[in-house]
Amino acid sequence: NELRQLVDTANAPIFGIDGKGCVNEWNNKTAEITGFTKKEALGNHLVSKFIVSSLRSSVQEILDNALKGVETSNYELEFRTKSNEIRYLLVNATTRRDAENNIVGVVGVAQDVTEAAKHDRAVAAMANELRQLIDAANAPIFGINIDGLVNEWNEKTMEITGYSKKEAMNLPLVETFIVPKLKNSVKGIMDNALLGKGTSNYELEFRTKSNEIRYLLVNATTRRDADNNIVGVVGVAQDVTEAAKHDRAVAVMANELRQLVDTANAPIFGIDGKGCVNEWNNKTAEITGFTKKEALGNHLVSKFIVSSLRSSVQEILDNALKGVETSNYELEFRTKSNEIRYLLVNATTRRDAENNIVGVVGVAQDVTEAAKHDRAVAAMANELRQLIDAANAPIFGINIDGLVNEWNEKTMEITGYSKKEAMNLPLVETFIVPKLKNSVKGIMDNALLGKGTSNYELEFRTKSNEIRYLLVNATTRRDADNNIVGVVGVAQDVTEAAKHDRAVAVMANELRQLV
Repeated sequence: NELRQLVDTANAPIFGIDGKGCVNEWNNKTAEITGFTKKEALGNHLVSKFIVSSLRSSVQEILDNALKGVETSNYELEFRTKSNEIRYLLVNATTRRDAENNIVGVVGVAQDVTEAAKHDRAVAAMANELRQLIDAANAPIFGINIDGLVNEWNEKTMEITGYSKKEAMNLPLVETFIVPKLKNSVKGIMDNALLGKGTSNYELEFRTKSNEIRYLLVNATTRRDADNNIVGVVGVAQDVTEAAKHDRAVAVMANELRQLVDTANAPIFGIDGKGCVNEWNNKTAEITGFTKKEALGNHLVSKFIVSSLRSSVQEILDNALKGVETSNYELEFRTKSNEIRYLLVNATTRRDAENNIVGVVGVAQDVTEAAKHDRAVAAMANELRQLIDAANAPIFGINIDGLVNEWNEKTMEITGYSKKEAMNLPLVETFIVPKLKNSVKGIMDNALLGKGTSNYELEFRTKSNEIRYLLVNATTRRDADNNIVGVVGVAQDVTEAAKHDRAVAVMANELRQLV
């Protein structure tokens, strides 16, 4: 009875199986850990019910061995709990025997190592990740042990030096890879790091396998084990060989860009933080008539921008000096000969190497001819709009859906419907008398296919329910890309003539009957 109480109340999970692998022992701690009560667990097959699928085969083998008298200590087992979580148990599997020493089952006495297992897995994952990070890092990383022999040599170091990891490992770093003139100083730095004194950003010259020199900027860090004992040095470096080449290339590029700016076929100009000109390329000089020498130092806005735009242009430049850039704004330059040139400009913030704003650069297109053409077209469009609205002939139009989108003053006068009332109404359904709806719709549909119709008579129903007779030319309407977008009808009001013709026809018919 005392042993039973001890098993049931033990602070360690204790469980057991019979000869068939079914649970016959399940103490309180096991119930607490798994979430399954003793009643729920007893009689279930331990492996198939409680062990995760990936371990069932190996756990079954351990239990089978224990049922043969071969016990196993400290094997890790993953239990699936009632809430479908995983608990990691470190188990000793002990053969259970009866009074005659016959094997009757297995008892497992365990420790719940879930938190430790999770921590170990996290540490292992982190260690693996750090190993991958070191190996695949885009910076050369190398290391030595306390004897100065190489014990770390990542892929980037291999790439830079030409020595494989296999070739470099266990060689003396300083003697093998450092140029003679620096051996003493590098050895001193490594020795200091082995005393716990790291060094940052010292330049080191590596001799490569092909006998070239690579310049590395290195941080030497003391390496310690889990007990904080110094076990070596790790160097994390930057290969500044390419940076030096890059600096030279940048200088060449800067010179090329200067030539490109000066000779570009687009006007490029710039100002400093005070708004004074500090960039003025050949094309800008050509367009404005002011030479670079004449322009430099002058206030851009007050000297070169027309008075009506000075305020808005100054605002755009002020914004750019705050880092808020503007694209495609039109600017009117006054030339030396007092003409106006229209430029379409992108205002870009100019920054120095430390990213401080130092001015604005404008890259422009000379759109003078296009701007003059656009203004002429706009004037023409406005004139045509006035001509349509004020024309002494009714002019109306529809879009591709047959809805009114043009309705001039004469049409308003004839029909009694204002432009506001007529717009977006279906023309045929609203204004055409029933007997003509089909024929008029056919004419409109043809015009929407590009087939215009001339001089067809159309009967409009007015707001006062009168009939007005219009002689109409239906013309296809197209956009700038020649796509059909609707129909325009230009008409003559022939109501009086039509009434007269009908009266004459009636009279002629009466005379014919009289005769």
